[in-house]
Amino acid sequence: MRLGGLQKCSLIDYPGKISAIVFTIGCNFRCPYCHNPELVDETATEIPTAEFFKFLETRVGKLDAVTITGGEPTMHEDLLEFMEKIKKLGFLVKLDSNGTKSEILRQAINQKLVDYIAMDIKAPLHKYEGTVARPVDIEEIGKSITLLKENKVAYEFRTTVIKSLLPVADFHEIGKAIQGAQTYYLQKFIPTKLLNPAFLKKTTYTDEEFVAIKSIMDTFVTTCRIR
Repeated sequence: MRLGGLQKCSLIDYPGKISAIVFTIGCNFRCPYCHNPELVDETATEIPTAEFFKFLETRVGKLDAVTITGGEPTMHEDLLEFMEKIKKLGFLVKLDSNGTKSEILRQAINQKLVDYIAMDIKAPLHKYEGTVARPVDIEEIGKSITLLKENKVAYEFRTTVIKSLLPVADFHEIGKAIQGAQTYYLQKFIPTKLLNPAFLKKTTYTDEEFVAIKSIMDTFVTTCRIR
């Protein structure tokens, strides 16, 4: 694995659990609002995998879980092996993914290597390429959505909301794409360090507008929350 960052403790990333967060280098998307540009453009200082596991061994019994995020972790051929090593140390595993590698997600679920999956829903399916600035196999995104909705593992769908990219009408389309899902999060866009600095000037919706969008999503999913 190519690891480009480590947060040693998080109380918020894995719902209800205390976790470490490990960041993988590389992504097959180029979302302009990405807040981990050094992972996407692969300029992050690489952390040896052995060093990560040495740290993790000191946290046995102190942390509940490890969150694997990126970048896009499923780009790495040794992801499943990496997850297996974490599981053998007794940790729960949460995986963040953009859903472009449905078979990797399926294998992780079937091999019981993952306990929670958070999948980003970037936009209505027909607007994906314009949002992520890369060619996208929309069929793969659909397969990943369907897979998670089988409820074989705890999961959430989530969308980072930038007003200029996602008109309110888009949430009806997103809702249709994930209809019947258990949990969906609307994430407020926070302009910090971004892949495209021009997006520092972008804004999200007001709190009142988020409540209205939530009411739309409530008609499609079991639970919709704002974070």
